Amino acid sequence: MKRVNAILAHPVYQKYCRRLEKLEEDRIFCRHQTTHLLDVARIAYIISLEEKKGPAKEVIYAAALLHDIGKCVQYETGIPHEQAGEKIGAEILNTLPDEYAFSEKEKEMILTAIRGHRRLRENAEPLERLIYMGDKASRTCFACPAEKECSWSPEKKNMEIKV
Repeated sequence: MKRVNAILAHPVYQKYCRRLEKLEEDRIFCRHQTTHLLDVARIAYIISLEEKKGPAKEVIYAAALLHDIGKCVQYETGIPHEQAGEKIGAEILNTLPDEYAFSEKEKEMILTAIRGHRRLRENAEPLERLIYMGDKASRTCFACPAEKECSWSPEKKNMEIKV
């Protein structure tokens, strides 16, 4: 997990995480902090193990850690976070030290997953589908004190544990 930890330590990643934490400080709805990112990673990895296929563990964790990195840009400018996140993710992935670098194929998989994690498209790439599924399954609407005020439709809310 050295490459994943290199993402966590990356100054650009740290900068956006701090901005997002500040912007969501008083948010009563779902937050997009480390707990959520790791939940997505773990659920996506479990699904890949159950299916006995999928990308390497580090690639899944990297995509999960980066999938909401553009959320603060969305709050500040209205640009969808998957679009902003793809650009920020590329900047981070392209500036990792050589010993922690992801291959070009892995980077493309990760960026596709960031871009596609909100709406599952037909013929989604395997990592894209895993991050989408992990992201949706990670939300605990059934235990959320703000569930009644949430704008998500009843069909979208997780009112039971899903994996």
